[in-house]
Amino acid sequence: MNAVTVIGSINMDTTLRLTKMPKPGETLHTSDIFHSGGGKGANQAVAAKRSGANTAFIGAVGDDNEGATLLDLLAKEQIDISGISTIADTATGQAMIMVDDAGENSILIHAGANNAFHEAEVQQQKALIENSDFLIAQFESSLDATLAAFTLAKKAGKKTILNPAPALETIPTELLAQTDVIIPNETETEIITGIEVTDEASLFQAATALHQLGIETVIITLGSKGAFYHTATQHGIVPAFKVKAVDTTAAGDTFIGALSSQLNPDFSNLPEAIRYGNLASSVAVQSYGAQPSIPRRTDLTFE
Repeated sequence: MNAVTVIGSINMDTTLRLTKMPKPGETLHTSDIFHSGGGKGANQAVAAKRSGANTAFIGAVGDDNEGATLLDLLAKEQIDISGISTIADTATGQAMIMVDDAGENSILIHAGANNAFHEAEVQQQKALIENSDFLIAQFESSLDATLAAFTLAKKAGKKTILNPAPALETIPTELLAQTDVIIPNETETEIITGIEVTDEASLFQAATALHQLGIETVIITLGSKGAFYHTATQHGIVPAFKVKAVDTTAAGDTFIGALSSQLNPDFSNLPEAIRYGNLASSVAVQSYGAQPSIPRRTDLTFE
């Protein structure tokens, strides 16, 4: 069983369902509204835990009702929340998510406490990181905290996974030097490399550009087409499972968390772990909400 620590964002999600996305100046009625746990970091942690990993989290919430609720949700998942700080006079992160009838979403985020924890808080969680097989991070929290965590992980001989989302055109070279695996989607890949992903040839070009940044293992998620992987010794596309998507929120987070629960630290089962991540993601997109849609290992069956 892998030990996975996630550093990153914790949000209270408000999801609005509507038939289509509004145009500028247009007012629409929604068919449903509900609140649930979210944030890319927390979603990835829940996905890892529900697929069997021993999971811990490093992050922050505000000293408000939303923060208390989200801590309770993660604790009920049996995720180690000892690395989560409560920041005084700061709001917990929030996300407003619009989902249309085609299953596509638009998301607005207020970072709040996610950007209020830094290197000092990370250094206090050194033992959590050193006791992990994998450390996962995204770009929904402060970069200095992420760099500090990755540096501790690499010094301890642990593997690091970077989900560069939301994408940055320029990622600090110090962080890339500490990254073992990078997992962007097609849009994020183009922002980072300047290469538009349209076919297999452009996937190879983009992977080469990411390798040139110093990253050994590249996984580019392709939505309904699956995921492309490229290392010094192997490459390929692992197809997605064909399902009808109703809400793609947290699909990528589910993939990353589920993959980390199955991936051998020497990456010897990379295609198999990707296939498992694809399966978990295919289940997640068939339900509404972020964390409510993330499946447990017992929900997954290969046909």
